[in-house]
Amino acid sequence: MIRTAPAVLLALAALAGCSSRGGPAVGEAAATTPLPVVGSSGFPPTAERARAQLAGLEVAWGEHGGTYERSAFGATWSDATDAPGGHNGCDTRDDVLRRDLSEQRAGPGDPCVPLSGVLHDPYTGKELRYSYRKASRIRTDHVVALAAAWRSGAWAWPAGRRLAYANDLDVLVATDEAANQEKSARTPDRWKPPRREYWCEYGRRWTGIKEKYRLTVSPPEKAAVEELLATCP
Repeated sequence: MIRTAPAVLLALAALAGCSSRGGPAVGEAAATTPLPVVGSSGFPPTAERARAQLAGLEVAWGEHGGTYERSAFGATWSDATDAPGGHNGCDTRDDVLRRDLSEQRAGPGDPCVPLSGVLHDPYTGKELRYSYRKASRIRTDHVVALAAAWRSGAWAWPAGRRLAYANDLDVLVATDEAANQEKSARTPDRWKPPRREYWCEYGRRWTGIKEKYRLTVSPPEKAAVEELLATCP
């Protein structure tokens, strides 16, 4: 009789228990520990660092605003990107929910998908309940909106860089639907979060994104971000 080494048996067992997406195989118990959600280390920058970054950004008025189309940034919530959170087997919206929801409950099936949780909305301070099986008031917001990024330099990017931007976890937050719609593609000179306690972090995130992707800022936008950063301790 041929004897199989224990290490080989363990490897075969591991393969048998995994699906192609990294979750449990059909008929197996689902993983209860959420998959890790990875963002850039040191993001958002500190207030001091953000002020230095803002000072170094190119100041220019937006261009090509009339040519923006959502399709220019590729497939919605694509995992096929090298941006933080990419290639982990989960779509980007699920990554954001798993990062931003508290009191999460996992269930059988896909470990990427939270079945329920609570969002403490950073923009408004509202507490929003989430359930996978019910309509949700939670939306996934690009802090620097795609149209705003387009006007400040993304119009000149190759397709792969735009896809990465649209799915970069550093760029995204889960937030209230009404606030998301009110904000739309507005820059901080035209919209700030209603919850003033978030102004410091909003300014840090905005500046960090602009610096990371070397996007320009308009003169009114820069002044408004300086106002946001002035609220930092």
